[in-house]
Amino acid sequence: MASERPSAESRSSHLSSDPSVDTDATATDSMWEESFDTENHGLSTKRDYSPVSWSEYFEMMDDVVIGRVYVFRVYKSGQDGPLLVLLHGGGHSALSWAVFTAAMTSRVTCRVLAMDLRGHGATIVRHADDLSTQTMSRDVANVVRATYGEIPPPIILVGHNVGGAIAVHAASGTLLPSVVALVAIDVVEGSAMDVLHSMQNFLRGRPKSFKSIDHAIEWSVKSGQIRNLESAKVSMVGQVRRCEVEEGDAAEPVSPATESVAEGHEEFYDLNYVTDKAESSTSAEPCSVYSWKIDLSKAEKYWDGWFRGISNHFLSCNVPKLLLLAGSIDRLDRDLTIGQMQGKFMMQVLPPCGHAVHEDIPDKVADALASFMIRHKFAEARSETKSSSYPFMR
Repeated sequence: MASERPSAESRSSHLSSDPSVDTDATATDSMWEESFDTENHGLSTKRDYSPVSWSEYFEMMDDVVIGRVYVFRVYKSGQDGPLLVLLHGGGHSALSWAVFTAAMTSRVTCRVLAMDLRGHGATIVRHADDLSTQTMSRDVANVVRATYGEIPPPIILVGHNVGGAIAVHAASGTLLPSVVALVAIDVVEGSAMDVLHSMQNFLRGRPKSFKSIDHAIEWSVKSGQIRNLESAKVSMVGQVRRCEVEEGDAAEPVSPATESVAEGHEEFYDLNYVTDKAESSTSAEPCSVYSWKIDLSKAEKYWDGWFRGISNHFLSCNVPKLLLLAGSIDRLDRDLTIGQMQGKFMMQVLPPCGHAVHEDIPDKVADALASFMIRHKFAEARSETKSSSYPFMR
């Protein structure tokens, strides 16, 4: 069932009660109350961490039904040009591409299809815990065929992290014969395999729940998970869900000293939450809290398969390729370094940012992808941007 973007008037207010904002969270394992105040920080107003609807960035939301028991949530924009199939990273959702989509469609004529992968976002499938690259690659192909038929428009697969690995596997096979280009964002086999050793510690270090969706957004920004507040306000809606719990069981007490995050030179502690927990621990009244939609720690058996051999798979894809990296070229592994020297793919190193590159600096990523598409004549620049200079592609 498709949902059109509401009118400008109906979009003017962003309410967390919007049914499309399927917020996820719980009574936070660690949640920081607003820490900016005029006495300590000299600020006259607090930052707004309220969620924003998908309709501010996409033209349409739809549920693609496959085989009656598989329902994939997708968001779409654009009517003409090549089709950008956007695949998010582990734990995120299609909404992580929201701000980027608006930036991209303003630069070139294109269509966008961003989908919630199985086990993520609002997608509902059997065996949602099967997160193998083979299964998720087939999911992508099935969604594209169900949406655009057996002869879809020219496809450019764009993936971040795990989504990048899925894009590579989908492009290297025969699942989507109309793929004309491949874009991998921050996907390097060597560094990804190194990070996997500490992934469980990272997941255990996150709050298990939040008091509200606003608190989840606040945490994502202050912890550095998403460094762009605009993106966090729409993206976190797809990462957490609302659930009812008994207040006394909402969350275990946490130590404020171990639940701090840095933003600039300030530290934010969960002092207010600990106090609230102590005062309400005897209450049996149910309350709404927000928790993560997917427990990535349970997908550990798939982690190795997501990235092992991905560099060679990427290089073997017989289509134009673009690799976007954040911060430094030094992260390239041996296979990618040799491939880059041989001119097997284009690469651009973006300004330092967090892991969610397309969320932290969506305009920079959109500039790079637009330049790549125009260079290969996949798309034309929109008239209002034709005079602008796109970044030089190495």
